[in-house]
Amino acid sequence: MYSYERLLQENKAWAAEKLQGDPTYFDRLSKLQTPEFLWIGCSDSRVPANEITGTQPGEIFVHRNVANLVINTDVNLLSVLDYAVNHLKVKHVIVCGHYGCGGIKAATTKQDYKYLLNMWLRTIKDVYRIHRSKLDAIKDEEERNDLLVELNVLEQVQNLSKTSIIQRAWKEQQTPDLHGWVYGLKDGIIKPVFEMKAGTPIDPLYEYESL
Repeated sequence: MYSYERLLQENKAWAAEKLQGDPTYFDRLSKLQTPEFLWIGCSDSRVPANEITGTQPGEIFVHRNVANLVINTDVNLLSVLDYAVNHLKVKHVIVCGHYGCGGIKAATTKQDYKYLLNMWLRTIKDVYRIHRSKLDAIKDEEERNDLLVELNVLEQVQNLSKTSIIQRAWKEQQTPDLHGWVYGLKDGIIKPVFEMKAGTPIDPLYEYESL
């Protein structure tokens, strides 16, 4: 049996188990999606949003990329954000990083990861540059990378607030609140590290008028 075939078998077993516990489960799920949360997380397979938050399908809308970045030219992320905020009317947007993130570690090196990854990791290098004095003061590499994970989450939350999508929603709906969290691979606990309530003032340079 090919390894991928096991996934198909496990899927059938999972579906059968769900129906055994609730015969209307999939019928109900197919007709309803009213999540309160948009989760912007890392693509790392060890950080599944539903599992670590104890949520069910339909309760959390998810976007994932390497190192949970919010980049103002990422049409994929912005499309998800627009849909979640303006159509699903989510009340909270969560950026969740995780300690031990490979993207964070890679960005702290001078290794050439070729064009696409170099371009992507540049955003994390910029976070390091902004907070260089604080990070360089830490001698332990793991501790320094853990702080960079937290600072990266902070910067990505702030990047959300710089979008016209969020600013318009804050003006018209007074939602969503923005949250920066970090998940611990070693203990399974999520640590809140930053928050911006709807309407929080931002640097005027990034404000849009006549929204």
